[in-house]
Amino acid sequence: MAQVNKLETESVRVSFFKYLIPSLIGMALMSINIVVDGVFVGHGVGSTALAGINIAVPVFSIILSVALLIGVGGGAVYSLALGAGKIKHAQRIFTTSMSLVTLIVILITGISLLFIQDLAYLFGANEDTLAYALEYMRILLIFGLLMALETSLSVFIRNDGNPNLAMIGLVLTSVINIGLNYYMIFILKLGVTGAAIATIIATTIGLLVLLTHFLRKDAILKLVRIRWNKKDIKRINTIGFPSFVSEIGMGVFTIGYNITIVYYAGTTGLAAFSVLNYLHTFMFLLFMGIGSSIQPMISFYYGAGLFDHIKATIKIAEKTAIGIGGLFLVIGFFGANMLVSMFGVTSNEITELAVTGIRLFFTGYIFMGINFIYLTYFQSIGHVRPSLMITLFRGFILLIIMLLVLPKVIGINGVWLALPVSEALVALFLLYYVRLDIVGRKLE
Repeated sequence: MAQVNKLETESVRVSFFKYLIPSLIGMALMSINIVVDGVFVGHGVGSTALAGINIAVPVFSIILSVALLIGVGGGAVYSLALGAGKIKHAQRIFTTSMSLVTLIVILITGISLLFIQDLAYLFGANEDTLAYALEYMRILLIFGLLMALETSLSVFIRNDGNPNLAMIGLVLTSVINIGLNYYMIFILKLGVTGAAIATIIATTIGLLVLLTHFLRKDAILKLVRIRWNKKDIKRINTIGFPSFVSEIGMGVFTIGYNITIVYYAGTTGLAAFSVLNYLHTFMFLLFMGIGSSIQPMISFYYGAGLFDHIKATIKIAEKTAIGIGGLFLVIGFFGANMLVSMFGVTSNEITELAVTGIRLFFTGYIFMGINFIYLTYFQSIGHVRPSLMITLFRGFILLIIMLLVLPKVIGINGVWLALPVSEALVALFLLYYVRLDIVGRKLE
């Protein structure tokens, strides 16, 4: 019960940074790991292979979306139960969640492998990129369960008061993956296959590290005898659904941008977008890290009736998100050429497209963090509908509308601005219409 006592007695600022710093470090290294994949493939295999891997990214999104659906939903219910002192119920929630992740991912990956080429074309592959995309997708699908289990388990470990171990697991996964990527691509010359194998090996090691949490004497988290309770399953999936949709939204974002950029700029544009998409994944995961850090706190505070603590948590999270978004914007504007050069791009046409894209696209990061904070807030207290609406508007409805409309009005720059405009519209709505109800008046 050490976690319960600390969250009840620690100041919100202390608890926030206790959860934020490990979460950001872990997500940052996980993000760097993804970027390094792109750097190594770009230098070691070429821009077309880089574009091919970008086509395969939605596979990762599908697997991760299931892990987040169950992990975040189950983690929130787990913390709500802890806050209410219901330890046995919390343990049943954990057992049910991990069982669901296993069953669902096995089913999805099995079906996906049967229709893998059709999926590749659906994701935007063409004759130039198909072989690379299939190469990468096949390995990720075969070993997808390992990635899903690592993601879900890290969420529960964070909710069990051990954010440092969740960070260590991600750190080791990232460092090992970087080393293995270099070895597989440049020493063994395994190309895209080597990059995928490196990811799976590193993920397996990270999962083994997370399992050491169960050796702690003060760990509440443990597997118990499975009991399939329809009410628990419905609540886990309901609360986790916005995270599922949000991660699916990353797949929709990639597919939508792939199709639109190919239409307006061909394979050259796709190569430019692949660079931007690697960088975007880095930023996206960092903002997700802010959400991950406040979710255990808000869920516990809500379960314990500590509503003033929730207000304080949101206020400090807002300042942090806006500060990080501003930093990204400055880096993107002044460092765009350097960022593109990291990926081994030699074509002047690709470089020019990517640099312009980064400078325009990065404006969205001023707003993205705000959207993640309020999405996470509603999800953490079990109010799914507003969380889901935020997710749908920022990641689907407005994004698709902007991808259809803006390029027709202002050309290729409209493609780069589609996501920033979508994020800005949602954030401004939340700040104007929603924020006062949460921070400015008493929570009920």
